[in-house]
Amino acid sequence: MNGSKFATESKTDAGYLDVAANAHGEEKGFLAYQALQRVRSDRPKAVEIGPGGGSAVIFLASQLATGGSTHRGVDLTLVEVPGVVSASLNEAMTEFQKVGTVELVSGFAQDIGTLLPEPVDVISASALLHEVYSYGGGYNGLHSMIRTIPTVLRPGGLFAYRDVYAVDGTSLHERSVQTFAARSWIQFLRMFLPQYLREGTHPYHGAHDEVVTRQDSRIVPVGELATGTAAFVSAPVGIFREVQRHYITFRDHIWRSGALGFVPFLDGQMAADWIDARTGHKRVHYRLTDAEWLPESQKRMMHALSERYGDHFTVDGDIFDECTDIALSQFLATVTEAPVTEEDTYYSRLDVDYLETVECLRVRRRGDFAEITYKPASNGTTHREDDMVSKVETNAILAGAAQAISAERLLLNIGMRELVRVVKTRVTHRHPEIPGVSVSIDTVAGAGVFVETEVIRATPDGAAELVEEIEKALGIVGHPTVSLPYRDLVLRQTER
Repeated sequence: MNGSKFATESKTDAGYLDVAANAHGEEKGFLAYQALQRVRSDRPKAVEIGPGGGSAVIFLASQLATGGSTHRGVDLTLVEVPGVVSASLNEAMTEFQKVGTVELVSGFAQDIGTLLPEPVDVISASALLHEVYSYGGGYNGLHSMIRTIPTVLRPGGLFAYRDVYAVDGTSLHERSVQTFAARSWIQFLRMFLPQYLREGTHPYHGAHDEVVTRQDSRIVPVGELATGTAAFVSAPVGIFREVQRHYITFRDHIWRSGALGFVPFLDGQMAADWIDARTGHKRVHYRLTDAEWLPESQKRMMHALSERYGDHFTVDGDIFDECTDIALSQFLATVTEAPVTEEDTYYSRLDVDYLETVECLRVRRRGDFAEITYKPASNGTTHREDDMVSKVETNAILAGAAQAISAERLLLNIGMRELVRVVKTRVTHRHPEIPGVSVSIDTVAGAGVFVETEVIRATPDGAAELVEEIEKALGIVGHPTVSLPYRDLVLRQTER
């Protein structure tokens, strides 16, 4: 029987849909129900692609009716191939009408973009991808569907997918705890995770998706993790998958580039020869390069424990992994963060001049990020004779950059006045070993280029000593210190 006939005749037959394709409703509808619990719409719109005999629709209706959900009024659209006739699906639709609205639309999954009149909150499907591949144009149909789904989801919307090969697997939003002990992994976490969560396209925006990192039994911001201590991270499973996927891709790219001083064979016959028959251990075939990221002592150890194999070497896999972590850690310690452009709008009260009191009230935009910051007035305890400034900031992070406009309007409406806008591009270098220490090079429009050393410590004296130590190491001690904030520098230039 050819595929086309099977898809359009046998699989749309009422007997097939009502019996063979109408089991496991709880498995099929569970992720859709979880997704609906996470969206914020007062009346969510949901789509199920390929409802078959309606078992998932029945399950979803029962959960919405008895589960105490706040989303009882759900507008559900069912997308099924043309020609479907199913008594059980009709019964499921009738049942769902008790908790919302439901309509059946004829069409194909790869055409989802043309079937929906407006974006929706949740799209769910079960064991669908192989069907699209078989009857929807192979990989072209699959790619079309996967590319289209994000375009028909509302902001914060979710695609809930279940497959028969992973019915016992965890959802990407279920929480897990993982331990990271290798230095290169912790360094990668510090660099990758804050930027991914802030700027990446992902569904982990809810309070239940918060990433919590701990070291030495205390909560530590992920960007301030120390590399010499194991980190315990609590997060959704999907975030761990993204971290692992990006780390492995990054590591393999660095391996292949030869930047670490050695290149493993990742393809071909040598890659397949990974078991040492004499010891039963994993072994790695590798060749040397001229790079020097591996310390000399580690390099000598690696050479001493390696065996020549033709024109290259082999070494025990555990030793190779340890040397990779050391060399990669040294490499990552030299990597700077990508340049970031920030736009700060500063305000003052009408009855108090914040320029005279050296107070700061600003709204900051950085990509999709926005926040309001207040720094109190200066006094004898905040400014030291050595030009060190120590103040306690109050920060309120906004829901997104769009809210910065509302925040600025609010400040004006309550009587604040705008002083100046400052645009700067910052390149930040973070200390590879000491958390909470960074050196930034700022290019400020209309003012110039500046170096800022920032440390986070419990006491001003401890911070001052560490700043002096870092600036001596950088060779910038003796250069003139700029005591005025960027706000004042730019304001002076605009008043000339």
